[in-house]
Amino acid sequence: MTIPARYNYLVTDFVPPIMVRAAMGMYGTYENLNDGQSNPYILAWADEIERICPSAYDKWAADYYNSDRIPWCGLFAAVCAARSCQARPERFPPKGYLAALSWSGWGVGVSRSLSNILVGDVIVFTNPTHVSIAVGVTNQNTVVCLGGNQTNSVRISEYAYSRVYAIRRPSYINRPDGARHVVVGSTGILSESDR
Repeated sequence: MTIPARYNYLVTDFVPPIMVRAAMGMYGTYENLNDGQSNPYILAWADEIERICPSAYDKWAADYYNSDRIPWCGLFAAVCAARSCQARPERFPPKGYLAALSWSGWGVGVSRSLSNILVGDVIVFTNPTHVSIAVGVTNQNTVVCLGGNQTNSVRISEYAYSRVYAIRRPSYINRPDGARHVVVGSTGILSESDR
């Protein structure tokens, strides 16, 4: 799957924050929907997280996560965090990373405002719960996010700002240039059921 041209700034205009770079490397990954089997690439993420961040879920998630039919937005956010943590424990995923709401205590809290959202922020949603990585906002009160388990794949989707429960920022030593506020045009299509 190719990234839509409207989001080319994520690969051409500037170097995005490390969480976004990790996520972009998995863009287009799909669940195996047709054969009843799970995508082994998705299933391997829990073991990878355990190797990089041994305290996360104390090996429980690697044993538990045996099907991509189990909501995997938190798993995706955790593998992005693990790949970008640079051995800094404060960037490790939260212990309960499979649960989207557990991300509301991760990183550094940001005052809840559409104008405060930067590329690379972790956004926690409710109704239903979901976690994803911000890549922009629109003038239509929506947040544009790159995440896992978004229409059964790693993709970019738009969410109503009214669903935002928490905005969390990675603990940067020096905030990268790519971690900036970006306004993009709305697609007019809101994602409402991703988990």
